[in-house]
Amino acid sequence: MTETRGTPAGSSAAESLTDWLSARSDAELTELLRLRPDLAVPPPSTMVVLSGRAQQRASVSRAADELDTLDFGLLELLALAGAEETPMTRAELNSAISERALTGKGKVTKKAVDKSLSKMRASALIWGVDPISVVPAVIAMIPWRVGRALEPAEAMTETEISAALNALDTRERDLLETLANSSPIGRTRDAAPGTPPERPVQRLLAAGLLRWLDEQTVELPATVRQVIRGEPVFDPTTLTAPVIGGDKLKPADVNAAAAGEALELVRQCENVIAVLGAAPAPALRAGGLGVRELRRVAKTVDLDEARVSLLVELLSAAGLIASGTPDPAPVSDNADEYWTPTLAVDGWLNASTARRWEVLASAWVDVPRVPWMIGLRDSTDKPIAALSEEGRAPAAPRDRQAILGLLAELDSGQTASAVEVSRLLAWRRPRWSGRLRTFAIERTLDEAAALGLVARGALSSPGRALLHGGDAEAEMQSALPEPIDYILVQADLTLVAPGPLVPELLEQVSLVADIESAGSASMYRISEDSVRRALDAGLTATELHAMFASKSKTPVPQSLSYLIDDVARRHGRLRAGVAASFIRCEDASLLAEVLASAVAEPLALRALAPTVAISQAPLREVLAELRAAGFAPAGEDSSGTLVDLRPRGARVANRRSRPASRMPASPSADQLASLVRTMRAGDRASAPGRGGVRTDGSRENNAATIALLATAARDNSSVNIGYVDAQGVATHRIVDPVSVGGGQLDAFDPASGAVRRFTLHRITSVSPVDSGKK
Repeated sequence: MTETRGTPAGSSAAESLTDWLSARSDAELTELLRLRPDLAVPPPSTMVVLSGRAQQRASVSRAADELDTLDFGLLELLALAGAEETPMTRAELNSAISERALTGKGKVTKKAVDKSLSKMRASALIWGVDPISVVPAVIAMIPWRVGRALEPAEAMTETEISAALNALDTRERDLLETLANSSPIGRTRDAAPGTPPERPVQRLLAAGLLRWLDEQTVELPATVRQVIRGEPVFDPTTLTAPVIGGDKLKPADVNAAAAGEALELVRQCENVIAVLGAAPAPALRAGGLGVRELRRVAKTVDLDEARVSLLVELLSAAGLIASGTPDPAPVSDNADEYWTPTLAVDGWLNASTARRWEVLASAWVDVPRVPWMIGLRDSTDKPIAALSEEGRAPAAPRDRQAILGLLAELDSGQTASAVEVSRLLAWRRPRWSGRLRTFAIERTLDEAAALGLVARGALSSPGRALLHGGDAEAEMQSALPEPIDYILVQADLTLVAPGPLVPELLEQVSLVADIESAGSASMYRISEDSVRRALDAGLTATELHAMFASKSKTPVPQSLSYLIDDVARRHGRLRAGVAASFIRCEDASLLAEVLASAVAEPLALRALAPTVAISQAPLREVLAELRAAGFAPAGEDSSGTLVDLRPRGARVANRRSRPASRMPASPSADQLASLVRTMRAGDRASAPGRGGVRTDGSRENNAATIALLATAARDNSSVNIGYVDAQGVATHRIVDPVSVGGGQLDAFDPASGAVRRFTLHRITSVSPVDSGKK
């Protein structure tokens, strides 16, 4: 049964945070530990420990990251009233809020204030309802100068600030850059009255780009700082959130655009996999993919380098490519490891388009990397390489969740610009504003659009499902156009697929034609080489004629029929097999021509009969050399059947993916409830009259605990100890201390019949046991 303790939530009788926490219900304490999981590691033994941990600066800083500008605005008013020492009544707070609204910081409703206070109270950043007290450490987390909010709103617009900045000389601009990238408060003698007006500080004060605080102090206004740093421009102290006013689009149109991006993304990833499978890219010594190799891949797949950078990052995040020693190994020995498709890629290639998209999109949402940073300069002024360690960003998944989560709050089909998103996020998470700059959000939304999560400025239905744990694959499947089972063959030997093809037809078309342009409608070109490729794969001229006749909605041009027949007539007259390799030909004169050609020596050809010759070279090499010499051989197996010798590409074993975050997993609700019960037990065990080393009823201290244990060890007497183990389970047991030191107690435990070791800081109470009652 859940235990409920102390005063109701509206009471303010507690004299300290410890007393206030002790008076909370078990449900409220469980919620506190859920909101601030770092408080539970390691498990606190008592409310005193929990209270002390909740006031530590590092813990408070993590909790403050979740506060919005309204929360900080209320904290500022509490700080100005000295609520960290003397509680502030609710009436005084309401009066301060009204006064703040008069400075142009925006009016806020009582409901919003109550919600904000409840949120901070649940996180133990403030305590008490009326009056209200503040945890001192949280005041230092306010992201602006305390007192700034009570000053009038800044009058200069973004356009005016930009114009004023453009008129500055180098010295003045450098001064503002220094303040923008450090503390906005600057100390200078040039702020004093009577300073010559041509001095840089005076000129900046006159231009409104600096604010005068006193004779030796100036401040960079928040809006000027935002313009210089490329952040969204708005008064960060305003109490009301910015409004997003985007267009309203039809969800079906948004999903259709997202499906088109998904089709293109999957196709391009297939091409990159094929390129890396055919020629694995050497990995840099420090990890990553070199610029030269990235350019090679980009040129081969006919894409720009930025797009290929995103693709390889997605493939790596999804476990479809990895660095290692590929099988088969590349001919070159210049590198120890190569970026190569993994064994998992074959299953991915055989999956549906929606499934392949879902794998890539899920990987992007969770990967702790920032693909758009590739090519930018690092701290040493070197370009960041794709897949390199410099591209890691542990906060990236959290930032993406914040950006996409904001779009998910809007109605389906409602758009939002990057500027609007960045401005609202900066208001909601003012301590994140350095990361969530407009430029960063623009690039993140570009990546989301490339994956089909966002389309035309709105979140797509598949993106919404992926974000909320729905069936994103099914949503994308419904958004994708239905596959078609026909093509349009044209007189110039091109064929058009007016939509995605069914898998069987796509495989045949990919064999007999080369893609020229992809999209909603793809165009392929048929050539002599592409027809020969289809014949090499085992298709016959009859099957090709039948495929075009049955699948083309347009008449098959005569030129295509002639091309197929001409290539087929020459194809396969010369046959190569495995001896290591063999060559046979019904035409003895043709085989004699081969044996007399220059290719015979490197292949070590030897005639066994007028129509048969063998070679020590592998079959794939024999076919390649004969074709290079102008012949048109076909490969066959031992039964004479044509074999498909197209290379699968190199593969490397999958590596265990790196966890997205080093933060420990959040404890479950049952674990938190158990921890609360443990703290309650610890409080009872340490309460006066519950047993201890002092006779006056006061609580024990650590020194007294050690002294009593040492005395018991010396006198060979027994003690009753309260102990909380590593799982947070509190117990009481009678033991015989043996030795005390190094933060450990070694004691004989009669219950187990062995000497056990106890950690001193986990011992919550100690009391002597009468030897006669032992």
